[in-house]
Amino acid sequence: MRKFDTRVQHIKYKVLREVARAEWKDQLAESTLSIPKIISPGPESTMRCCVYKERAIVGERIRLAMGGDRENPNSIEVIGIACDECPTSGYAVTEICRGCLAHRCADVCPKGAITFDDRLHQAIIDKTKCVNCGMCAKACPYTAIVNRKRPCENACKVGAIKAAPTGEAQIDNNKCISCGACSYQCPFGAISDKSYIVDVIKLLKNPANKVYAVVAPAIGSQFSYAKLGQVVSGIKALGFHTVVEAALGADIVAWDETDELLEKGFLTSSCCPAFVEYIDKFFPQMKEHVSHNPSPMVAMGKYIKSNEPDSKVVFIGPCTAKKIEFIKEKNSPYVDGVLTFEELQALFDSRDLEVSAMEEDVLDNASFYGRIFARSGGLSEAVVQALKEKGREDVQVNASVCSGIEECRIALLKASKGIGNANFIEGMACINGCINGAGCLTHGEKNKAEVDKYGREALEKTISDALSILK
Repeated sequence: MRKFDTRVQHIKYKVLREVARAEWKDQLAESTLSIPKIISPGPESTMRCCVYKERAIVGERIRLAMGGDRENPNSIEVIGIACDECPTSGYAVTEICRGCLAHRCADVCPKGAITFDDRLHQAIIDKTKCVNCGMCAKACPYTAIVNRKRPCENACKVGAIKAAPTGEAQIDNNKCISCGACSYQCPFGAISDKSYIVDVIKLLKNPANKVYAVVAPAIGSQFSYAKLGQVVSGIKALGFHTVVEAALGADIVAWDETDELLEKGFLTSSCCPAFVEYIDKFFPQMKEHVSHNPSPMVAMGKYIKSNEPDSKVVFIGPCTAKKIEFIKEKNSPYVDGVLTFEELQALFDSRDLEVSAMEEDVLDNASFYGRIFARSGGLSEAVVQALKEKGREDVQVNASVCSGIEECRIALLKASKGIGNANFIEGMACINGCINGAGCLTHGEKNKAEVDKYGREALEKTISDALSILK
């Protein structure tokens, strides 16, 4: 499949596409029972033990495609019935073990969890006693004891996922930051972001609505099968009134954030909602330093609705955390829906739109600096540029650019203890920034170069030039 990295993404997309098709026709309620047979026609199963289980899992995917559990504030949910193939995480003895005489692993175990099978000549770990301290693995001269983690647990850098008593993955909402890393890494697609695709279609079907699409700058690295201008035409063909760049909101944020940095002397960015959630849950003592400026998405929503209060705003981008950001009370007046690039592709195909055959439209609202917000380092570069344009080149920006939550943790830990000279922390929960968000069609290093190329194509070369459009 040319449009996606993995087969898991393709299955998710097919469900979204069929749900969208049914909603366009006002037939979703009666289609929920027929869609599983479209996705898994049978009679033989292709993914699971039987076709009946495949269809049951598709039924759960349909539930998520229709908004999931509305009582759950998290944008990420577990499909329990789909999560049953991964081994239990923890330390395990591999076949490399020789059952040696030294027994160092048993000697260092604080819980007496290791015994030896004389017949197999191998160490055995009693999981009921093991506390996963790792002392045995460190002591083994053969490196025969390894720490095996489920893909979702390995992907989650905040420790929000563990196995439930019944075996399936379980998300701790008190820790989860909705970055979606677990959903992309789960090889069975058992963890997924819930979708607002049905809500967006309802907005588009209402002829009284003027719906704006605010597209993230990461769009420059997506939809490789078509030109960007054709993608813009495709979005309008879905019924959107017009398409504007969230990168213009990034220009607004960069311009205002410089004033805040000058006033406070130390600042952390507020553009990545997963990073802001991370500070809120793990570094609450740093909350006062988070920029009071909204994200580019919200900044654009504010601007659009200040001119057209009755309009509707839908953000389209790579981010699953945007789905918790837009429903927050302070943001909901300005943004009416969020779609990922995966969901946009499903929308295109639900209407049988041949995007690559369309005429090219234009998308040119923002500057180079607004567009490169999509990658790590882009926001910091924009802040430096804004200071330059304001004649404040005397101000030194010592930026700590964080690519991924692990780097964010180190930077915040240092700042909270007064270590280092950083006066600006740019936090991105996803490695390399938004270009590798969980809702992207494709992931890879090539995306950074493509976003920079997209930025250089901007008609407005400076931030002040871009902002002059607003006036």
